[in-house]
Amino acid sequence: MHTSYRIPSYMLPSQPRIAIIGGGPAGLTLGLLLHKRDIPFLVFEARQEPTDAELAKPSGMLDLHEESGLAAIRECGLYGRFLQLTGECSEAQKVSDKDGNILHTDEGELSGRPEISRHALTNLLATDLPPHTIKWGHKLLSATTSTTPNGMEVELDFGQHGKLPFDLVIGADGAWSRVRSLLTDVKPYYAGTQSITANITQLAKYPHLAELIGCGSFSALGLRHGVMSHRLSQNAARIYTFLTLPDEDFPSSSGLACCTAAAAKSKILQDDTLLGRFGPVIKELVAVSCEEETSNNPGALLDIKPLYTLPIGTSWEHKSNVTLVGDAAHLMCPWAGEGVNLAMWDSLLLAHAIIRAHETVAKNGGSFISALDPLLVDFEVEQLERTEEKAQETYNNGQMLFGEDGAKAFAGFFQSVYGTVR
Repeated sequence: MHTSYRIPSYMLPSQPRIAIIGGGPAGLTLGLLLHKRDIPFLVFEARQEPTDAELAKPSGMLDLHEESGLAAIRECGLYGRFLQLTGECSEAQKVSDKDGNILHTDEGELSGRPEISRHALTNLLATDLPPHTIKWGHKLLSATTSTTPNGMEVELDFGQHGKLPFDLVIGADGAWSRVRSLLTDVKPYYAGTQSITANITQLAKYPHLAELIGCGSFSALGLRHGVMSHRLSQNAARIYTFLTLPDEDFPSSSGLACCTAAAAKSKILQDDTLLGRFGPVIKELVAVSCEEETSNNPGALLDIKPLYTLPIGTSWEHKSNVTLVGDAAHLMCPWAGEGVNLAMWDSLLLAHAIIRAHETVAKNGGSFISALDPLLVDFEVEQLERTEEKAQETYNNGQMLFGEDGAKAFAGFFQSVYGTVR
């Protein structure tokens, strides 16, 4: 075991000492907004800094919404560069039943929600931050609050990287947030769905599948399961299989967690409790994605995991020097496309509060935490109201998508929006 040590104070940012835990879109957006106002901070990210080769690999697509994700991008001054990265996946939608019969198709005429890959968005935000503000490879092990002669502070333990004291800590550290434990004992619970992810990197080899899924998003739904896809760059596609199952430990209890994607495909496609009753064309789409995934990543195990969510309306007792953004505050399933948007919206509004408090102290003197506290209370009240509504919408969407005839319900939703049967 290594001996913990406390990093010297000269290595900390100047006052106020602000730590952002998590280098995903929420943490990077907040950091960039503070950087543009010359407010000191450090972002701590458990992952090592991604290489160019890693960033070039396929990643999930995110659609940004006008009032939230796009508003944050604009305030970061990145909108022009953002648009240059949004040609990988169109906003078109196709919906089919479990047998591949198309029930709805559109070209995204009413969407207004440009798509960008997660890697591209993360890289766009990170490259505008000074390198010294992001501490890659710093996994937070624990966080504790204590009283000092100067007031309350939060001590963060990064193991071999030492312990650091901060005046304000923002948890942008995702579903299993360690910062959340400073505010509440509430933890995510299993949402009843297992998710399998695989990529087809050479979609041109399968023109009939390329035609089936189209140039944007595709959903084949039925029997409480679903196969969905997003088009990626370089004529690739990411295929998601969602299985409604009561067993949270299904990946291990079924043995699929120990298989490659290619080895797992038979059970997935033949078991009637999984995709056994889906039609041949949808089964072929899943089979090809499994085969290509293993071909491109020999020996890699099937990417299967249970999905989790926080209870709708999760809240906590306010503390003046700790708060949460993104999944750390309001984890939900991806059925409404709200996750990254709510996260960036959180960061935008929290940045406004921090900037206002910083300006108040610069003008009138006094304590930054004291100036921030009422603004932080307002932020958390608004955050809860805003995200509770979206969490309920997400739950309702999940009930629609993964009913016995989710395809009919989903197609009906689009047809009500477009006002026509396609």
